[in-house]
Amino acid sequence: MAELLRPFRLRGCGSPQKFGVAAGSLRGLLRKGCRLLQLPLSGSRLCLYEDGTELTESYFRTLPPQTELVLLGPGESWRGCASDIERFLVAFCSQGDAVVAAARRLLADERAPRRQKLLADLIHNLSHNILAEGREEDKSWFEGVESRFKSKSSYMRYSCQSRIRSYLREVSNFLPKVHPTGREAYRSIIDLMAERLKAAKYNGSYFDRREEEEAARLCTTEGWFSCQGPFDCAACPSKHSINPYSNRESRIFFSTWNLDHIIEKKRAVVPTLAEAVTTRGRREVNWEYFYQLLFTVENLKLVHIACHKKTNHNLSCDKSRIYRTQQAEPRCPRAAAGRLPSRRILSKQPQLATPD
Repeated sequence: MAELLRPFRLRGCGSPQKFGVAAGSLRGLLRKGCRLLQLPLSGSRLCLYEDGTELTESYFRTLPPQTELVLLGPGESWRGCASDIERFLVAFCSQGDAVVAAARRLLADERAPRRQKLLADLIHNLSHNILAEGREEDKSWFEGVESRFKSKSSYMRYSCQSRIRSYLREVSNFLPKVHPTGREAYRSIIDLMAERLKAAKYNGSYFDRREEEEAARLCTTEGWFSCQGPFDCAACPSKHSINPYSNRESRIFFSTWNLDHIIEKKRAVVPTLAEAVTTRGRREVNWEYFYQLLFTVENLKLVHIACHKKTNHNLSCDKSRIYRTQQAEPRCPRAAAGRLPSRRILSKQPQLATPD
């Protein structure tokens, strides 16, 4: 009895072109496919396009008509849709201009909103001039940016510094809420923090891809930033990434990314500092610990807006680090080097006042 022929869509491993082939058995389909794609019959096999499952005769009989199959020659493998994605990524990286041109042609005639969005995003992500630094090299990137910024890195450094400066202003603006007995000490700590930030150039290196020290920046040398995930996660579950150096739109969108305080600035760090200077007695407040929590990646995570959880973090400062460890009183002024200057030794330096 003749086998009932069923139609299938067949393609090779290295080409997206598909062929219609009808066969009643796996052996018959394999033989026709090898003849069509000019592959040796020995060592060749058929698998499902979607997940790479290799076919057996019994499994072949269960397949519905028009199933998409891949014919593999000797030594070839197929990992399902992931293989096509991998091929696209190769073209994405090596033939970016050609991919953009093709995507623009497709977008011009596309009417389906979903496909329009996919094509528009693809064009956006490939239309960049990442390696350009100067204003003359990438004029569109600098649209809306003050003329005093001559390079992308200088603007990005300033962008980070502006965020850190705003945190310092918030700490300073809390002064009226501090108990009168602790205000002088609180003001002195603000001065110390301001001096430390000034020396560190307000940690602008976090956004500067030209920063030589890798640990001092949050991006790659090309300018790629990766979301570090919500405050309560070790990493970003969505693998968000962005390169604000690539084009104007990415630069603008990057401003919505947050430097999120793990231990919250307003709910925990600043109030704890205010309480510490008020109730310290004869203890010395460990202002450097609070500096790390407020202004450094010790307590800051760079997060995509979707990963920025605005709920209460319910985290508090480490009580064992709020005050400095008590040490024996030094016998002479020189032995006190490295400690906060006292009023008797350097009267012009910022002081931590003794409460009334």
